[in-house]
Amino acid sequence: MRTCDVAVIGLGLMGSAALYALARRGVDVVGFDQLPVGAARGSSHGSCRVYRRFNFESPAYTALSDQAFAAWRALEADSGCTVLLPSQVLEAGPAGCAMVRESRAAALAAGVAVGGPRTGAAANAAFPAFRLPEDWDVVVQDSGGVLLAEAAMRAFREGAGARIVAEAAQLRATADGIRITTATEDVLAGQAIVAAGPWIGDFLPALTPHLAVTRQTVGWFKPARPEHVALGEFPVFLLDGPHGFIYGFPDFEGRGVKAARHDHGPAVGPDDWSPPATDAELAPVSETLAAFIPGAGGPIVERDVCLYTNTLPADLRIDGGEEFIIDRLPADPRIIVASPCSGHGAKFASAIGEILASLALDPAFRPDPAFRLDRFSSFSGE
Repeated sequence: MRTCDVAVIGLGLMGSAALYALARRGVDVVGFDQLPVGAARGSSHGSCRVYRRFNFESPAYTALSDQAFAAWRALEADSGCTVLLPSQVLEAGPAGCAMVRESRAAALAAGVAVGGPRTGAAANAAFPAFRLPEDWDVVVQDSGGVLLAEAAMRAFREGAGARIVAEAAQLRATADGIRITTATEDVLAGQAIVAAGPWIGDFLPALTPHLAVTRQTVGWFKPARPEHVALGEFPVFLLDGPHGFIYGFPDFEGRGVKAARHDHGPAVGPDDWSPPATDAELAPVSETLAAFIPGAGGPIVERDVCLYTNTLPADLRIDGGEEFIIDRLPADPRIIVASPCSGHGAKFASAIGEILASLALDPAFRPDPAFRLDRFSSFSGE
């Protein structure tokens, strides 16, 4: 039987970042994932994610964003690969929009006075692709970017060297350690980090009652005015409008403007990746682009399906749900939980990898209370 100090199950952005961080610290670590980089499944698949320094979800995320930014740049220096493309981030919605208000407040809490367009009229003048209602509230962050998710995963995995078993794994806690078995491997680890995205309930069933997996559809749109939606000319955008919460990217790949609805779709199982995204599912996105960003609007040229895995609201330290779980399992602290992190977690992956490494290596290290499992009564012992 092979042995190691730490096993990492699931090598999406969170798991591969943890594997990389542990390898860089000289730890005997082995990672497990049957999906190669580029596979059309898994929470981290696809080319890009949004990086925002200031987050309307919580001003407490700013420090985590800054840690992640430094770690993304360190990964670029170490790997020689680009993983973060600078881009402005525009957030907009009707007058009084909570998203805009909270993003601006997060910036001010960090001592940053956000300039740039503050109304729809000003945004339309600054970015010709837009046609926002003139009285909409707008905030534009200069310190945002396009995170190249697939490139980042590849850099993390390659930086970890020959420490990856490309097979499906099973986990079993024993008195001697955490036993990880695959079709060809039998590994006994001192600890295990489980970052299995929508499949995490298969490994840790006690988490399942606190999670919701939803179907999210994504489209790429052939822009009506390609010269107005290029990287550097057109920002990453988040609109809170009549068709829901829509986000999207500049056409940085030459394949169109990627855009999607962030609002949660229907509940599904972890293996429900089909059928392909339909025109009806993408209609709110198409209608939003046509109405508010006509320069980016056009026919759908590609489509994809993602799965969000999010927490339900906690019942002890009350939250609204959709918060991360980054903690040791109370029943067996040798097992570290690193999921779910869907929807707004990708940007933080480089920092979360370092946090997971610290959880594995330093018994005194404690995660942020907001991320702990004891916010749920079923894990608190109460």
